[in-house]
Amino acid sequence: MTREGQKWLACLALVVCAAVAGCGAEEAAHGAVQEMSAEAASRLQGGFVSDGSAGARLAAGSRHTAVLNPDGTVWAWGANSYGQLGDGTTTGRLAPVRVQGLTHVIAMTAGFHHTVALRQDGTVWAWGYNAYGQLGDGTTTGRLTPVQVPGLTNVTALAAGAYHTVALRQDGTVWAWGYNYYGSLGDGTNLGRLAPVLVQDLTNVTALAAGAYHTVALRQDGSIWSWGRNYSGQLGDGTTTQRLTPVPVQGLTNVTALAAGYAHTVALLQDGSAWAWGENAYGQLGDGANTGRLTPVPVLGLTEVTALAAGFYHTVALRQDGTVWAWGYNAYGQLGDGTNTGHLTPLPMQGLTNVIALVAGSHHAVALRQDGTVWAWGDNAHAQLGDGTTTQGRTPVRVKALAKVTAVDAGDFHTVALLPDGTVWTWGYNNFGQLGDGTTTQRLTPARVPGLTNVTAISASFGHTMVLRQDGTAWGWGRNFYGQLGDWSTSDRPTPVQVQGLTNITALATGATHTVAVRQDGTVWAWGYNSNGQLGDGTTAEHQVPARVQGLTNVTALAAGDAYTVALRQDGTVWAWGSNTSGRLGDGTTTQRLTPVQVQGLTNVTALATGDAHTVALRQDGTVWAWGRNFYGPLGDGTTTHRLTPVQVQGLTNVTALAATGSNTAALRQDGTVWTWGNNNSGQLGDGTTTGRLTPAPVPGLTNVTALTAGLWHTVAVQQEDTVWIWGDNSLGQLGDGTTAGKRLTPMPLQGLGN
Repeated sequence: MTREGQKWLACLALVVCAAVAGCGAEEAAHGAVQEMSAEAASRLQGGFVSDGSAGARLAAGSRHTAVLNPDGTVWAWGANSYGQLGDGTTTGRLAPVRVQGLTHVIAMTAGFHHTVALRQDGTVWAWGYNAYGQLGDGTTTGRLTPVQVPGLTNVTALAAGAYHTVALRQDGTVWAWGYNYYGSLGDGTNLGRLAPVLVQDLTNVTALAAGAYHTVALRQDGSIWSWGRNYSGQLGDGTTTQRLTPVPVQGLTNVTALAAGYAHTVALLQDGSAWAWGENAYGQLGDGANTGRLTPVPVLGLTEVTALAAGFYHTVALRQDGTVWAWGYNAYGQLGDGTNTGHLTPLPMQGLTNVIALVAGSHHAVALRQDGTVWAWGDNAHAQLGDGTTTQGRTPVRVKALAKVTAVDAGDFHTVALLPDGTVWTWGYNNFGQLGDGTTTQRLTPARVPGLTNVTAISASFGHTMVLRQDGTAWGWGRNFYGQLGDWSTSDRPTPVQVQGLTNITALATGATHTVAVRQDGTVWAWGYNSNGQLGDGTTAEHQVPARVQGLTNVTALAAGDAYTVALRQDGTVWAWGSNTSGRLGDGTTTQRLTPVQVQGLTNVTALATGDAHTVALRQDGTVWAWGRNFYGPLGDGTTTHRLTPVQVQGLTNVTALAATGSNTAALRQDGTVWTWGNNNSGQLGDGTTTGRLTPAPVPGLTNVTALTAGLWHTVAVQQEDTVWIWGDNSLGQLGDGTTAGKRLTPMPLQGLGN
């Protein structure tokens, strides 16, 4: 992977520790949760995640799940009776919804019915159930949206138990709040706390995990300390004595990560081995038995472990090769092996590879794959798997997004997406109504164009957007000063209007201020601005409705730049007309053309793309050829020399698709990688820099791509699994991440649309 996404994924792969809580609030009475049998407890839910690396991107509560996106927003789904999804309601969700008003998040954790987030500034925010003060805001009032934990700063990691929360500060101290009947706050008492208190006699801590009613900490020297409930030996000190302050876990050193279940604890050692202790009635310790252990024992047959997560009575591990292994209780399918049979030792999970992070809820687990997709399995009675159903998942299912994406296109400062249901979604700058939503209000996240269905193709330009419908009609909206919408007017349109007098359309292209279309009979029609002859009708007169391009037939595809147009004919030849400064028409001259002329020396072409003043063509043999303006190297020939006829782009073969805009170009290769070159002032090349390139270079870590498009200073790619990745300039919200935060120098996944 690559991208801003890759940075956090790499962090995430280092350590993800999960902890699980049990016992429902419904069973909590007069401040003390009653002891329950294992059989009774197993029917309840609970689950939480903590991460000493402050990079936890997944969190699993008892019956809800949350994911942290690279843009710092949090999305959640599942049960919501206490507001634990943070969307301002108590309505359960079958698919992800965004947590309100929370940005710049870098880590999360989840308790039984509450969720907690760590922001980049070191502050902690919490929402959901709060009867025991587990939100840390000084009250016992539940919250449907995030509230800040006051007086707590410089936090680097979080963990949550059933009804308590723990935070690690930059100075290595640990602070805790919430339910404390069993001493899980570590302050020497069993008094509940509505605000953070310091855990006693504990310094130099680097990571945390929290079980239902016990807490575990990893110190800088590799030793583990624990406190709280200990009836099953989950503290690992060789006893079953409850501890109100931290005690050392016996016989274990060189620990790098921790996870805690309802009443068992798991540790990852530097050598890649896993060790476990505590309750073992269901084999959750993985030592081949179901006998509880008061001190650590090795998990059998498991090496090269990189991350651990613990559910109510099951444990999952991530190995270095990206495979997932699971053991313990399996009545809900939480081991992901397609059965409900428990296992006393680890078994590999089939069909799930390239995993980089794990968390576990009470009876479900969630994995993040390298491609950015999220998969879940196990109990789904409250939609915690996020697949749009409440059907138990005995094998991993993919977390559902709003929809798949069929096509994307980018205007200069806005972006457009077409979904399989024929609806169109837009976001970004909207000063001319180019988003089509009836307003001129900028949109920072995708919004549907109302009243538009059965769309089959989209095209976006500087200030207007055009779409092709299934019935062969064309519709447009946005900027119309030159009649580029083709509706017999020059009035801007904030909602779609039909192009007049043109039917049986098969393809569309938008230039800066003009539009062109191909009809089923292979003829080309154009409308809008025409001062440079870009309409190809032999004049320089504007047209507010379509006029036929002269002398051109058998056309199969079009591209339009700034004041010029390019067409691909069925015989593989390319024809161009309009402005010809810098040789953008490719005919060997700089002479303006009012009707089409053939691009010299170019045959067997299968696809075209245009920037402001340069054109690129894909040939049948997979090579790319370019011509026109070359100030920033968008021609990819290693120079900045303008070219009046096509030159081959260097070092690029097996190309299947192209995108071009402004002064930069992108190509998709057969292997699913994306290569970019040219101007990079806004990071539109996606290589993590703002340095331009005169020849193609791959966008690091972006694979399995199936489609590309480019705006003036931003680029968009669709992955094989319908995930949309986007990078470059975001000053006008064109990246759709809910912000106008500067530039994104590497790809990030688009949220709220696609996967």
